Amino acid sequence: MNLSRKRKKELRKLQNDAGQLWEAQQVLVGHATDIAREAGRQLGHFNREQVVPVVQDTYNRRVAPTVDRGLKIGKHVVDDKVVPIVGGVVGTALSAWDVANAKRHGLVHRPAPKKKGLGVGSVIAIVLGAAAAIGVVAAAWQALRADDELWVADDPLSTPDA
Repeated sequence: MNLSRKRKKELRKLQNDAGQLWEAQQVLVGHATDIAREAGRQLGHFNREQVVPVVQDTYNRRVAPTVDRGLKIGKHVVDDKVVPIVGGVVGTALSAWDVANAKRHGLVHRPAPKKKGLGVGSVIAIVLGAAAAIGVVAAAWQALRADDELWVADDPLSTPDA
């Protein structure tokens, strides 16, 4: 394609203008990158100095005591309720095993009484097991419930002075 000198000159000028614009944009993008990098660095400092201590303090004052209380309740339920019940069940099972072994070897000739339903021990075990489960669920609910004031700062955050 044959272009006139005037058109070639205009195209060269346009090409030079586009090149200058491109260079200016690259400089601008470089400055924007530097500003974004510095803003990220400042945000990291602010997070370490302001946000993390407030969150840790709130956790230590509100969440940790509730979790500790739930653990104490769970430990109490397990140590004082579940372990004795399980021990009784295991003891009964071992006694039944011993009676079965003795009967097989012909040492015991009396018939065992037949049970017709749940006994008092079974009902007590079921009630205590349900109480333990309710205690664990209540402790978990207390620890995990939504607390609207937990994450709200007492004073509104102000912008940091530069």
